[in-house]
Amino acid sequence: MSVQELEKIFQDKIDNEIRIEPKDWMPEKYRQNLIRQISQHAHSEIVGMLPEGNWISRAPSLKRKLILIAKVQDEAGHGLYLYSAAETLGISRDEMTEQLLSGKAKYSSIFNYPTLTWADMGAIGWLVDGAAIMNQVPLCRTSYGPYSRAMIRVCKEESFHQRQGFETLLVLSRGNEEQRAMVQDAIDRWWWPSLMMFGPHDSESQHSEQSMKWKIKRFSNDELRQRFVDMIAEQVKLLGMTLPDPDLKWNEEHKHYDFGTINWEEFWNVVSGNGPCNKQRLEARNKAWSEGAWVREAAVAHAEKRAARKKQVAA
Repeated sequence: MSVQELEKIFQDKIDNEIRIEPKDWMPEKYRQNLIRQISQHAHSEIVGMLPEGNWISRAPSLKRKLILIAKVQDEAGHGLYLYSAAETLGISRDEMTEQLLSGKAKYSSIFNYPTLTWADMGAIGWLVDGAAIMNQVPLCRTSYGPYSRAMIRVCKEESFHQRQGFETLLVLSRGNEEQRAMVQDAIDRWWWPSLMMFGPHDSESQHSEQSMKWKIKRFSNDELRQRFVDMIAEQVKLLGMTLPDPDLKWNEEHKHYDFGTINWEEFWNVVSGNGPCNKQRLEARNKAWSEGAWVREAAVAHAEKRAARKKQVAA
């Protein structure tokens, strides 16, 4: 069968909403596109544990500490699901890890910003995880089977994270003036980076058009960003706070909120490795990898020992 015939069968499956599975034939560019997206997603979950893990020991109560520990644990699980999904495409977890630790692989730019106050934990849950959900719910219907199935559980847990973040901010917003000021400051700092999470405008994205054709993505970056703005612009009213955008206003004709211009120079600067915490994040992951070497070595030795015992019993 020719490559053209295989490509037609492949695209027919995509067009008819039939999931592509690991043993199915697929174009090499489809496989590479998925590896890039899924591994970047996995790296983001793992690196995303760092800014929140920084606050576990400083949470204001035992209840908040338990919630935050559970959330960070969820993020670790999400990373493992996604690494497993990527492995079905023929790349090893060691290779993906090496790409992250060397700086070759990217992760979400949002995790290169510092968490300065406890209110940041709420802002991350509400805004960052809210943007993530807006991006990820359509991925439950992405064309690659292992990825779409992994995203079902991820999205259920992320929706809890968003509610937890909003509730954290709601409690603070009903507190004293200092606490209310803390909430507004966190919103001011996290709003624009959250909008950047959806990626560049579709006209400037090198992957968006092809990903849409292959139904890896279901909606464009700009469509999802607009949905997010419309949602948050209403929810912020419940907090009695404002979004840091003087151009934000309801557009009656188009039935959505117009919003200001994103600072794309900042976005590309952070993506290029020059954000506030890029260096610290990679140093932290490299340090964890180095200090965890004995655990990996012990696990391999244990597995080899068990395999040897089974072989002796079988003999």
